[in-house]
Amino acid sequence: MKQTPDAVDGLLAAWSAARPDLDPSPLGLVGRVIVLAKHLERSVESALEQHGLALGQFDILATLRRQGTRGALAPSQLLQSVMLSSGGMTNRLDKLEAAGWVVRRQDQSDRRGVVVELTAKGCKLIDAATATRFDEAAASLPKLPMKEQDALADLLRQWLNQFAG
Repeated sequence: MKQTPDAVDGLLAAWSAARPDLDPSPLGLVGRVIVLAKHLERSVESALEQHGLALGQFDILATLRRQGTRGALAPSQLLQSVMLSSGGMTNRLDKLEAAGWVVRRQDQSDRRGVVVELTAKGCKLIDAATATRFDEAAASLPKLPMKEQDALADLLRQWLNQFAG
């Protein structure tokens, strides 16, 4: 079945004309993934706005929530799951704490350390935002049969695993 051309097809055709000595075809897949990622990120940001959250804030709160109702982790553990510098993490935690969504407490197992915990307010917020996030993700899925969605997920997993480790 012939697919309707998209913007990436136009880009590939332009490169083929401008540089016939190069094969632009790898840009077809990579370019589409990049464009899709931008669309998906905008969709997530829009969905989270109703909760007063940005995606980066959601990521931290969700990481804590996956640890349990109060979700306690050291800032260094949070850094492992969120792509931020330590200064960026400190800034983000300051804002989350000022909003009353997290608290920093002394680590009982290491008195030199700190753990970040969700507050009751933060737990309520992230639970509501997570439901919204899951609904948004479901609405963003391609209109493909489940078998094809599973195959796509498997192929993307293989691609991602090339970057792991």
